[in-house]
Amino acid sequence: MFLNNIIGLFDKSYSSSGFSHSEAIIKQKKILNELLENSKNTRFGEDHNFRNINNYEDFKSSVPIRDYEGFRGYIEKIKNGEKNVTWIDKPLYLAKTSGTTSGTKFIPITKESLPNHINTAKHLLYDYFKKKKKIKPFLGKVMFLSGTPNLDEENGIKIGRLSGIVNHHKPFFLKNRSLPSTETNQIDSWEEKINNIVEETLGQDLRVIGGIPPWIQMYFDVLIERTGKKVSEIFPNLELLCHGGVNFQPYKTNLFNSIGRAVDTLETFPASEGFFAYQDDLYSDDLLLQVNSGIFFEFVELNELKKEKPKRISIEEIKLDTNYAMVITSNAGLWSYDIGDTIKFTDTNPLKIKVSGRTKQYVSAFGEHVIVDEVEKSLKKTCEKFKDVEIVEYTVGPRIMNQKSKSHHEWFIEFKSPPSRIKDFEIELDLNMKNLNIYYRDLRKDKILSRLKITKAKKKSFINFMKSIGKLGGQNKVPRLSNNVKLIEKVKSLN
Repeated sequence: MFLNNIIGLFDKSYSSSGFSHSEAIIKQKKILNELLENSKNTRFGEDHNFRNINNYEDFKSSVPIRDYEGFRGYIEKIKNGEKNVTWIDKPLYLAKTSGTTSGTKFIPITKESLPNHINTAKHLLYDYFKKKKKIKPFLGKVMFLSGTPNLDEENGIKIGRLSGIVNHHKPFFLKNRSLPSTETNQIDSWEEKINNIVEETLGQDLRVIGGIPPWIQMYFDVLIERTGKKVSEIFPNLELLCHGGVNFQPYKTNLFNSIGRAVDTLETFPASEGFFAYQDDLYSDDLLLQVNSGIFFEFVELNELKKEKPKRISIEEIKLDTNYAMVITSNAGLWSYDIGDTIKFTDTNPLKIKVSGRTKQYVSAFGEHVIVDEVEKSLKKTCEKFKDVEIVEYTVGPRIMNQKSKSHHEWFIEFKSPPSRIKDFEIELDLNMKNLNIYYRDLRKDKILSRLKITKAKKKSFINFMKSIGKLGGQNKVPRLSNNVKLIEKVKSLN
């Protein structure tokens, strides 16, 4: 009966197995046409001649790719209370998020775009139910580590963190099963909030936990410190971790060791701009792209992105295993908006992706073009050889030296269990980087770069850093890569 109630929540267009490539192309064309038709009388639609756009080629000619800075003028008009700026009327919410280069960003969420955030989460749960053929995980308590649900209001628009906004729209079947309490969720201090969450969850039948992996680990650490027990001893029915925001692999070993056993894990790809994809198969870690959820997707190869007129393609022309910047147009009133994430397609029937990094997170002080995906894969492969090594957190930057052949990449790593011979670990990690990035390999071969070097970070270095910049907890993440060592030096200075 419980499962039947959940199934009844889904719209008839929902396909739990995804759409074929040809079906997805049709869905995407229809979405773009509907978005253009609905917005032709908005300020943005008039500025970009929507009435004369008849196809995707016209659209590309009329609407350039923008990041937040390029869109800021329209957002300011929305914040000032103007109607019909980039979408019909005014948005219900502005999701407040921290930008690395743009300061605080305000992303509109409209009446039409809100279902994308809510229904995609429902679809994830439904797929899990359907494929596991059991509902046991959701008969107990469910906990999502999120930002405060407190909302401000400005010119008739509510403003807050995305995770706090969606807290006001929980599915009915989760409302009486959710932790933490509203009172605890409203606490601003992340450390105080975690302590309160521990108090509230002890003694509860907790079965599902969701959040960003480092903050789930922080919760587990406090639980274990408080009780002296593994998480599975405290919550014997814990079965599922839903995670997103960062690559799960660097945290997996620590999380499972803290639990005391393996549990099911599902990756999600949500952002303030939309809920783009989720893992629909426990046995495959790629993500099902949401092609029928009010979002039109475009893709730009990374070597094109900095060009004045980068070549952009729809899902019709995508290639597998190619790094693309993802660009979206949506019923939130975002138009050819560069969200800052890079992805690779792993399949076309249905369309599945893996998140490979951030467009503004890279190391290329010498032309090596190292991206997050390569760093994460190299570290994962190295740890598979050094099985006793456990990593808490890390970041990478270029150390530029005056002497020839002395410049190198510095890996600043906080270990839970460090390698017994750090040099051997460095050599293996460097080898894996050379195998994954031909530019890095050539720079090493030509002795422009020396072997990477690992600096051990002290315990809680990254927690202290995130706390110092006011980004501890919530949806905030430690930057994996930076094209200088300022971040590393800042973290070091706090220890």
